[in-house]
Parts: sequence; structure tokens; C-alpha cells
Amino acid sequence: MGATEIWLVRHGESVANVIATAAQQSGALTIDVDHRDADVPLSPVGEQQATALGRWIDEHSHYGVPAAVWSSSYLRARQTIAIALAEAGLDMPTRVDERLRDRELGVLDLLTAAGVEDRFPGEAARRRWLGKFYYRPPGGESWADVALRIRSFLQDVDADDDNGTVLVVAHDAVVLLFLYICNELSEEELLDFTHTHTVTNASVTRLVRPSGVGRWQRVAFAEHEHLDRLGAPPTEHSGDTAEHPGGTPPRHHDGDLPGGTDDRTH
Repeated sequence: MGATEIWLVRHGESVANVIATAAQQSGALTIDVDHRDADVPLSPVGEQQATALGRWIDEHSHYGVPAAVWSSSYLRARQTIAIALAEAGLDMPTRVDERLRDRELGVLDLLTAAGVEDRFPGEAARRRWLGKFYYRPPGGESWADVALRIRSFLQDVDADDDNGTVLVVAHDAVVLLFLYICNELSEEELLDFTHTHTVTNASVTRLVRPSGVGRWQRVAFAEHEHLDRLGAPPTEHSGDTAEHPGGTPPRHHDGDLPGGTDDRTH
């Protein structure tokens, strides 16, 4: 029997989130971040959010202390869980796994929506045609590529963690692709969901499977009341538009912007 519950957490707000959102809003072509993506740290707000997450973990101990804690290898995720576990008073190891890292953007990294259109108009057109799920920027990954990583990760979780709760700290796109896999969604269903739902920083999404086998059920998505209680502002930093295949525009616009930004603004 495998894991019975997964707590999916998006990392707290990072300094690159703030810079990227400002760049998008100003119409700049580039996102001026002084760190490689793997080394981007939390912002002061992100640290507050991580503290609030720790209190959520402590309050939800009646569900059982996590049997295992996993984190993306990226610094902002590792900082989030380190702060949260300290706040919750839990002295337990965090397993760092590169399969939980954010989607790699290749040549589009550090470009805003305007920057992609200006510098790579052919790629912008190709992305609109293929849609968000299957578009792979040169040197980067598609959402389908990330889904393959997560399928591999879930197999290892089931092999290692019996009858327990697994806590995973990762990134916006990773959380959404967990839902795609665990809830057995189609491409269209996933993109429909992204049109009206945003994974806020340091929010918690819960999946349960009491039998430890079979299909997962989503019982909570992007909960962030713990941020409100601590006075830590919830932040979205939405990224690129979730186009349907063939470039069909989304039915609902929720502040997402076209381009290849993903978790630079997520």
C-alpha cells in the first residue's frame, strides 16, 4: 500500500516573483534577476508565508505528522520547508528531489511576455499553436515533460512511504501537474482548471487516497487561510496564458500573461 495523503505546497514568494511581476506590468522585455533559477531566494514576504505554513502544519497534526517531507531542489522551495518545519517544531529530514524542480524555460528564461514576442516571435507563434501543455521552448521543457518527472516521483513515493501523509514543496506548474496526474485529467480539463484557479504562494493543496491505492481525490486546493491569520499577504504572481491547442483563447482571463515566464512570476 502506498501513501494515503499528499500535501502539495507552492513555495513562498521569491525575490524573482516580485521582480518578474514588476517587469511584466511595466512592459519591460527582460526580467533582471541576479541569480540562476535554482538559486533564487525567498522575499521577506515569502519568509512570512513560510512561517504561516509552519503553523498550518502544526495545526493539522491531527491528520498525522507527515511520514515524509520532499522538496524541489530549488532554493526557494528548500527555504520554505526549512522555515515551516522549524515553526511547526518538527525535527525531520527533508528529501530534496530534482524531479520536483520548476519547468525549465530554455531560451525564453528571463524574458517577459513582451520580450518573447520581440525576440522570439516564431516561438511565440508556435506556442500559441501547440498550446501550453505541449509547447517546449528550445532548451526547455513542456508541461508534458514535467508530468513525466512527476509520474516517476509518484512511483518512488508509493514504493517508499506506506500508509502515511507526504508533504511536497514545489512550484505552481508542478502542483497543477500533480492534479493532472492524480485526478486523471485530460489536457483540456487541466487547461480549463488553470483558467479559473491560481496556486498562490505557500498555499496548500490536499489529495487523499484512504486505501493507499487507486485514484486520488482532491479535497482542498490552494488553501491560504493560514496566511490571513498570521497577516502574511497572499500572493499570486500569475504567469503565462494557458492556451488551448490551435491557439483558442481562454474563456476566462485571470490575470495570466502570455510568454514563457512560468515560476519566475509564479
